[in-house]
Amino acid sequence: MQPLKWRQLGDILIRDKGVPEEVVRQALHDQEASDLRLGEILKAKGEASEVVLAEAMATQSGMEYVADPKVKTSALHLLTTVPIGYAKENLAVPLEIDGQTIRLAIVDPSNNQILNDLSVLTGCRIIPCLAEPDKLIAAINQGYETISGDGNSPISDIGQDDLALDSEIQIEDLLDTNDEAPIIRFVNSLITQAYRQRASDIHIEPFESDVVVRYRVDGILYEVQRPPYRALANITSRLKIMANLDIAEKRLPQDGRFSVRIAGKQADVRVSTLPTAFGERVVLRLLDKSSGVLGLADIGVEADMLPQIEKMINKSHGIFLVTGPTGAGKTTTLYSALSAIDSRKQNIITVEDPIEYQLTGVGQIQVNSKIDLTFAQGLRSILRQDPDVIMVGEIRDGETAKIAVQAALTGHLVFSTLHTNDSAGALARLVEMGVEPFLAASALVGVLAQRLVRTICPHCRISYQPDEKLLSELFDETVVPEDAIFYRGRGCDQCMDVGYLGRTGLYELLEVTDDIRHLVTSNADAAVIRRQALKQGMHPLRQAGLEKVLAGLTTVEEILRVTQEEV
Repeated sequence: MQPLKWRQLGDILIRDKGVPEEVVRQALHDQEASDLRLGEILKAKGEASEVVLAEAMATQSGMEYVADPKVKTSALHLLTTVPIGYAKENLAVPLEIDGQTIRLAIVDPSNNQILNDLSVLTGCRIIPCLAEPDKLIAAINQGYETISGDGNSPISDIGQDDLALDSEIQIEDLLDTNDEAPIIRFVNSLITQAYRQRASDIHIEPFESDVVVRYRVDGILYEVQRPPYRALANITSRLKIMANLDIAEKRLPQDGRFSVRIAGKQADVRVSTLPTAFGERVVLRLLDKSSGVLGLADIGVEADMLPQIEKMINKSHGIFLVTGPTGAGKTTTLYSALSAIDSRKQNIITVEDPIEYQLTGVGQIQVNSKIDLTFAQGLRSILRQDPDVIMVGEIRDGETAKIAVQAALTGHLVFSTLHTNDSAGALARLVEMGVEPFLAASALVGVLAQRLVRTICPHCRISYQPDEKLLSELFDETVVPEDAIFYRGRGCDQCMDVGYLGRTGLYELLEVTDDIRHLVTSNADAAVIRRQALKQGMHPLRQAGLEKVLAGLTTVEEILRVTQEEV
């Protein structure tokens, strides 16, 4: 084998990669007055991409270039011996192992230390290859996230004096922690596992002799752990420190929040503590900030309903309400609606509790009861900011309702949520809050009631025949189509053996027509308003659910569970 003929990196960039010679010469000149490498200077100037630089360095060093580095199953066990912090600091990760040979992805051909370290640690021959930094970090995150999901939890290691108290908790990567304190590892494991299993909430509930930990996944609570009762105080203290709460105060409820990074993705965690007979109960709400805001079609709104909603949310003034119980996805729907409005042409301001997603081009205000910044006070302040569109996180009281109605009647488009069972109940609820019936009728443009239903796991979906009694209850007077095929999930590893994976929405849209307004001003009750809405073509929630069942998205049992109050 002929020895590799050494070439300068600049020569490779000019001759092999088409970078102009004058650009390389200028970068070499700039390098003399700085500590930066040639590639770093060219990248900063936008003259060479990461791909070009990685390929050029691979040519120079005689190493293989890996365009898409991935840690193969054979190499996963190696990650347990190399801390993720060390891998990220040195930008190196083993991709595969074959016998006594390890293929190692790196970004710096001159970093021989990592090669020596891994060789001594494993006793194997190391074959380095080059990858782009961003793709290599992604491979590190993916690999360590995979091995973190083995389900092992250090419950048995937890003792009375194991908690290490840190004065400040920064945003950190839970997979990066080098602290071996069992309490810290347990809390980190709890949050990481919840994130991996798509949990929206973690419940830590003390009882007389033990503690129950449950995850809420797709709206349903599942028990996952039973740590010893003696660990409760330390677990609670750890979470309070992370959320910047008072660890000495155990008699009063407290609320806080913190941010973490899990496998490179940022998540916000809201913490609520509540004193009970057997100790403090803690609930964590997890919000994946990397998921972004979904469009109306993505959250399950039917295609024939989209034009109606888009017409309502693009009006110049009025109130558009979203109703449903807690956890029905109302705020997500409002975010989806706001994302459909062009923020470059309109001034959009929100007042929320809490701010769940950051919206580009939208001014967002966080409610703060400590300084008397309530929904009503925030709404008053917003009106002095010349807004076109206002979102109020929730109409909780008569004062907020009246201000929202006045804002709608004075040329503003107002979005908000309300806790009612159906769309017709929202109009009656506003009147109950003290809004004059004729004002409520004039201000409202539409009400969207919604529920979230679990969707069938696509990995274990099978056809089945539901119980005839359940079918007759769902279809009521509607004839079951002869060619209808019903599906359910058998249960598998992907869905925790429950047969459901993910959720979609059921929607009921009430358009406030002149007939509806007449009923509201006549003080008609919700039942009368609902009958009129059905007469003018409104599809009830159960009808929306029936369509999801026939489309093979969910089950008869799930629709009946979620819409059990429907008549």
